[in-house]
Amino acid sequence: MPDTAARARRFPPSIKFLAWNEAAERFSYYGMASILVLHMVRNLGFAENQSIAAYQLFTAGVYLTPIAGAFLADRYWGRYRTILWLSLGYVAGHAVLALWESAAGLAVGLALIAVGAGGLKPCASAFAGDQIPPEDEGLVARLYDLYYWMINLGSTASTIVIPLLLDKVSPRVAFGVPGLAMAAALALFWAGRGRYVHVPPSHRAAPATAAVARAMPGADPAAAPAGRVVLRILAVFAPISIFWALFFQYGSSWTLQAERMVRPVLPVVGQLAAGNVQTLDAAFVLTLIPLFAIVVFPAVERRGVRVTPLRKMTVGMYVTVLSFVAAALVEAALARGPVHVAWQIPQYFFLAVGEVLVSVTALEFAYSQAPRHLKSVVMACWYLTIWAGTFLTAIVAWVNRFQGVPYFVFFAGLMVIAAVVFTGVAWWYPDQRATAVRAAA
Repeated sequence: MPDTAARARRFPPSIKFLAWNEAAERFSYYGMASILVLHMVRNLGFAENQSIAAYQLFTAGVYLTPIAGAFLADRYWGRYRTILWLSLGYVAGHAVLALWESAAGLAVGLALIAVGAGGLKPCASAFAGDQIPPEDEGLVARLYDLYYWMINLGSTASTIVIPLLLDKVSPRVAFGVPGLAMAAALALFWAGRGRYVHVPPSHRAAPATAAVARAMPGADPAAAPAGRVVLRILAVFAPISIFWALFFQYGSSWTLQAERMVRPVLPVVGQLAAGNVQTLDAAFVLTLIPLFAIVVFPAVERRGVRVTPLRKMTVGMYVTVLSFVAAALVEAALARGPVHVAWQIPQYFFLAVGEVLVSVTALEFAYSQAPRHLKSVVMACWYLTIWAGTFLTAIVAWVNRFQGVPYFVFFAGLMVIAAVVFTGVAWWYPDQRATAVRAAA
């Protein structure tokens, strides 16, 4: 008989195609995003507030379209065909950005990418999970660890390379290379077509939609408790929307801030590009995740303090405030004269700590707390919090009520309010796992 333990330690052959597809797709997305605001300001004549608003509106679109992608995959096309067809539109979007150098081309290209990148989100990771046989369930955690690293591999490489292409070569090349990466991602995905496990679509009401209907008050008395659990989870999610209003500004307002700072000259590549600074976020996150898991959390537990998802998220909300306080201090220093870009390191550090404590932990929280038949609903709501936060930033930037230091102070103050609200919600929230343990006892 085959060695079951050995077999369980190996990924199916299809995973290598999907993992490299993920790395190439993330290279394309983050590479394009790293130069977006700079291109709008330098080459298309956008005002800084307009470029921030456009960037945040695009990001909001990326996190709104996952609902449509999940609906298409679950009800009509299946995950494989949804990924395949949306990837074609994704490649077309990059091509439009590279070849149609105007505000109209920007709008068309970003719309295609928002539909492609967002629509793929709920399908790609689920399709990878479909490849793991039920008897090898232990591989699932390793699979998503692999995915996280491939995502960061792609994003880190792109935020190093693509901003330099914008500065040293041309916008057409800088946008064209991410397009080629996305074409490579599509080719890798298609190359593995004969090895994939396919879960067919339902061809009836989407499970998530039906689950929401069952949880509506008055629809099914037996489902009411589950509906109340979802509403409590949404109460936790609501203030986290403000976290997202701050988070993605490392690609907009923070990059424009770096553009006005003194950047060092490096061997071979020359002056550090403003977009290169975004690499700090991924570098800090990759360092902090094992540091917190191996050192910080165990040390806190040894002091008799139980580390729970809600407590981690509460601390993360307050730490995120410090990122924009640091950004405001840098902006104040810039008003007095030239400042080295290294001054941005603290704000990236605090943002990365917030990301690890809030974003990563929230996924664990949502999955563990949601009723089994409503997990898809809860994850869809999680994407909507990201959309709401980035859309809020787009509105604030477009209205242009705050500039300079007041702009960063405004978001720091907004985050303080969100953190205080979250503290109250976390204190009120009845942890479903703790309740289950008490009931079992």
